Amino acid sequence: MNTKILDVLGFEQVKSQIGQYIVTAQGKEALAKLAPSSDAQVISSWLAETEDAIKIQRLRGGIPVPKIENIRPQMKRIEIGADLNGIELAQVARVLSTTQELKRFFADLSESEIEFSRLYHWEEQLVSLPTLNRRLKEAIDEDGRVTDDASPALRGIRQSIRRAERTIRETLDGIVRGGNAKYLSDTIVTMRNERYVIPVKQEYRGVFGGVVHDQSSSGQTLFIEPKQVVEQNNRLRQHQIAERDEITRILAELSAELAPYQREILHNAYVIGIMDFMNAKARFGKEMKAIVPAINQDNHVFFKQARHPLIDQEKVVPNDITIGKDYQAVVITGPNTGGKTITLKTLGLLQIMGQAGLPILAEEESQMGVFNEIFADIG
Repeated sequence: MNTKILDVLGFEQVKSQIGQYIVTAQGKEALAKLAPSSDAQVISSWLAETEDAIKIQRLRGGIPVPKIENIRPQMKRIEIGADLNGIELAQVARVLSTTQELKRFFADLSESEIEFSRLYHWEEQLVSLPTLNRRLKEAIDEDGRVTDDASPALRGIRQSIRRAERTIRETLDGIVRGGNAKYLSDTIVTMRNERYVIPVKQEYRGVFGGVVHDQSSSGQTLFIEPKQVVEQNNRLRQHQIAERDEITRILAELSAELAPYQREILHNAYVIGIMDFMNAKARFGKEMKAIVPAINQDNHVFFKQARHPLIDQEKVVPNDITIGKDYQAVVITGPNTGGKTITLKTLGLLQIMGQAGLPILAEEESQMGVFNEIFADIG
């Protein structure tokens, strides 16, 4: 179908309305590719999916799909043997956990003997990877941080870090709260260059010994690491380096564990995106009080109480529109601003929406045809 008619009748604006309900990168891609088809079988399949989505929206509030980022770049890096960082692994983990949740969700629907025309076809394509999902879930939190549960070694290192930090703080707290407080610009413990320091007045820089790491903009305050904690800070730094190295090892290990399942993970993300797109169509339909039209095999069009989707639904005037059965042309006359152009646009746009598998703004019993082309000369 020619793309000019899509612009003239406002199809892209309808897609934008649907887009506000999409939460995944793959769902947005599915919407971007959406265009009307002239294949009756394809259209029937799309409309069946929309009908399933509306049904599940009514029964369960929709398919449980969370926000998911595009993971193709991550999978491409895995393919060439690169390691992912924590945030990237968390994004992949979201796909795995969503897959698990969807498998459980559809298993419950199946046990409840709820029938769908197309949804189970998509659910069957999801590949559950429970061991990998569990491993990522225990090792990486939702924000991409490596957890203490990622390895026994990491847990031990972090315990050592916490002990070292506690010892340093206790030592420095003793200094800032004792008789030496008069030498300080403020009775606080702070950090400079990843070392614990205290703010010392410039004129008393020699009182505590140790290392000067920074000074204030005025030069009146020096941030000094007292000699009492230099060795403790050194040990803390060693623990922090060990933590960094262990995290690097864990990220490499997790990335390697993903490698054998690249295809399955990518396809899961694709299917989740399709379900997200179905959700969006259903939510659009609910918001607009839209229905899924039947396909008339003789290309007769009957839109009962048809409404234009881009007009305020509180103000739009519904119309019954029929063409193709008893006559092949319709002539609409009337005064300017009487709604003639809008009625014609409504006919064309709803037909295009139907051929794209979208719900249309009309009442039950509405029927659509399937046309190779739709033309309009509006001006």
